[in-house]
Amino acid sequence: MFMTRRAAARIIILAFAVLPLTGCSYNRFVGQEEAIKTQWAQVENQLQRRNDLIPNLVETVKGYAQHEEGVYKDIADARSRLLAAKTPADAIEAANQQTSALGRLLAVVENYPQLRANEQFNRLMDELSGTENRIATERMRYNEKIQEYNTARRRFPANVTAKVFGFKEYPLFEAPPEVKQVPKVDFKKTP
Repeated sequence: MFMTRRAAARIIILAFAVLPLTGCSYNRFVGQEEAIKTQWAQVENQLQRRNDLIPNLVETVKGYAQHEEGVYKDIADARSRLLAAKTPADAIEAANQQTSALGRLLAVVENYPQLRANEQFNRLMDELSGTENRIATERMRYNEKIQEYNTARRRFPANVTAKVFGFKEYPLFEAPPEVKQVPKVDFKKTP
């Protein structure tokens, strides 16, 4: 009986010793989640900038390459999905689809040298290129915040706090496999 009281006392002392540590973890997780949300807003800001540029770019290219309707449709569909995205996961998927479609558009552009000589097109391409660089930077920063948070969430004793208070793991913004492939443009009409 005496050992059970002693064991119970040790458990209570240990619980009181660990309790302050969980409070620190809780506050850190809250701060990290807010940093993730803020960084995600930056990603969305740059994605919106790209969405604002795309209609101008597409209209310019359409004038030169009218028979590439599939590329334009894919870009429009991706843009619509991105605007309708409700969650970061939906937005990530739509942005990846848009990146893939823009890659195909750029492949079309390479087959139209007179288009590349157009001053308006060059300005839009510079803007789009700058936007893509900004998106890449913001994605990288977002992933850094996610990595920092997810790592802290898995460490002891913070993992106990995370489990007790329901701090979930956040997904990284990863490029889809099709973006790693070189886009193919085929000008042959199939019957």
